[in-house]
Amino acid sequence: MSVETGFAVVGLGMGKHHCKAIDSAPNATLVAVCDVDEERLAAASHQFGCQTYKEIDDLLANDDVEVVNVATPSGSHADIGLKVAAAGKHMIVEKPADITVARIDELIAAIDAAGVKAAGIFQSRLDPLNIEIRDAVQGGRLGRMIGVHGHLPWYRKQSYYEGAHGSWKGTWAMDGGGSLMNQGVHTVDLLQWIAGRVTSVMGMFGVFDHEIEAEDQSVAILRFESGALGTLYTTTCAFPGRDQRITMYGSEGSFVKREGALESWKLLGDEDGEQEQDMLGRFGDKKVEKGSGAADPMAVSFDGHTQIIMDMVEAVQQEREPMISLHSAKHAVEIINAIYESGRTGRAVEIAG
Repeated sequence: MSVETGFAVVGLGMGKHHCKAIDSAPNATLVAVCDVDEERLAAASHQFGCQTYKEIDDLLANDDVEVVNVATPSGSHADIGLKVAAAGKHMIVEKPADITVARIDELIAAIDAAGVKAAGIFQSRLDPLNIEIRDAVQGGRLGRMIGVHGHLPWYRKQSYYEGAHGSWKGTWAMDGGGSLMNQGVHTVDLLQWIAGRVTSVMGMFGVFDHEIEAEDQSVAILRFESGALGTLYTTTCAFPGRDQRITMYGSEGSFVKREGALESWKLLGDEDGEQEQDMLGRFGDKKVEKGSGAADPMAVSFDGHTQIIMDMVEAVQQEREPMISLHSAKHAVEIINAIYESGRTGRAVEIAG
């Protein structure tokens, strides 16, 4: 007989995806939601039949809640997470884990002290193509890594940054930045997860097409621990919104990836093209999901969230750690804040190992 794990979601913006993911995951039950917006609470209650709370402390007193999904504005993640840990409950924290390394470290320390489990939302790590690519890169199939490049030409309307639920976006205090921290963090994480740690950066950023405090376009040069050089580009100005592209090449091969589809896979020694045809056969014809997020954040598929929910259920029931730890999710924020520092100072910034 299966055992249901009780979940709650705090924050019903992107938290709507968490609710859908919990509802679709086996052995997971959405017990409750929490938000300051009564209309959002009523809609969630109607759709999922869950309990509703306006105060996080009241939700945390519910003994049926075992895991709390934190989907509030990014700059509040650690504050909410500290309360969750103090209540002795496990948690899943939306990206980024918080907007500074210091706050993430504070949260990790509280999680460790409380003996609870925590997972981050970097669902790209669970994509079969990305896993295959990472195994190939780290297994040396592309040889010595030379170039690592990420390109994210997305689009957001001005209204995305406005209103009761949008005014925190594109602010330094609550979003930690703009196109780089909010949208680009997934690309940054994917680059470092596949190609290894970044040791130094040079960056530039600015506001070009929105009335916001932080950037809507950024460019950076990255140096990796392997010695490879890379580039990173993010924007929310590229109408109508284009797909993320990842390109990497080493001394013995290269690949090009567009969202969930592999466009090119070339390896030295594969003269007959057998490996290339295998990879393109499995991943090259895959259609990019309608939910790429290039123009509409709410169009993103919640399939990746469902996988993370399922992993947390297993972690709780099997008493193991989740696949995506907050510690492993921290390096992306280190890289991003180093790029901001470089952009402000005009100098290269080293990232401590």
